[in-house]
Amino acid sequence: MKKVIVIGSLNYDVCLKLEKLPEEGETNFADSVEYCSGGKGANQAVQAAKLGLPVYMAGCIGEDSSGDFLLKTVEGYGVRTDYLKRVPGNSGMSVAQSLYDGGIRASVVRGANDCVTRADIDALADFILEGDIVVFQLEIPLDTVIYAVDVCRRKGAYIILNGAPAATLPEETLRKLDLFIVNEVEASFYGGTKIDSVGTAEEEIRKMTKRLGTTCIFTLGKVGSVVSDGERCKMVPSLRVQAVESTGAGDSFIGGLCYGLVNGMDIVEACRFATCCSAKTVCKTGGQPAMPMLDEVMELYRG
Repeated sequence: MKKVIVIGSLNYDVCLKLEKLPEEGETNFADSVEYCSGGKGANQAVQAAKLGLPVYMAGCIGEDSSGDFLLKTVEGYGVRTDYLKRVPGNSGMSVAQSLYDGGIRASVVRGANDCVTRADIDALADFILEGDIVVFQLEIPLDTVIYAVDVCRRKGAYIILNGAPAATLPEETLRKLDLFIVNEVEASFYGGTKIDSVGTAEEEIRKMTKRLGTTCIFTLGKVGSVVSDGERCKMVPSLRVQAVESTGAGDSFIGGLCYGLVNGMDIVEACRFATCCSAKTVCKTGGQPAMPMLDEVMELYRG
């Protein structure tokens, strides 16, 4: 089995549950608080590991108690941390306000995530083999991501970039990807056209796929996702579930994609499997703890 290498962020998450956001100048009470391991990179790694894949996390955590927590937590889910480095200072951190209607607002401190360098990628290079899946997001320095994509392309790895949070990247880098995945807001940024319907998403994803020569996926929240590989453009609808919270749903989707691709699914079928992962995740609170194990996903996938 090919391995999955996630090069990205780890954050100590503080998740507040509340009925409504405070107005300017207002203080209100949250009903509860949870402390979780998070960060887009760690989330995606954890979901892939919970599905039984061999997963390695590369990135940086601080020499603080949050770093201790992050290391222990991801290892507890089965993620290998051979290429996770500790650096002076604080780990990355996120404070999320989760509303009862499923909405969420979050603020992130980069912390140690800003310390991932080209040298870290060089240290990892010999470990990356042809056919391995390497996953990136944009919560580590862009220069490092750009450099790492070049390294992975030379190695013959299958490269997935989750272009979140949205940032300006060279088109040359985007053309080197095997899979580019963004949500509708990020797709609007990269394509320059507001995505406000399935029709607009389908039109714009065709343009993006043609322009980049790269398979693209636009996730559309409660609606589902649109995938285009240059030959076909397919809508993969979401599943009807009793959603509790959307934290980590997009990251769960990407972990599910990795499972599908490692197990020989074509990109559309992998999206269907990934949709089952995110559907299970939104039924619970807490990001990584909410992400499903393989048997839970298979119950939904096999229907």
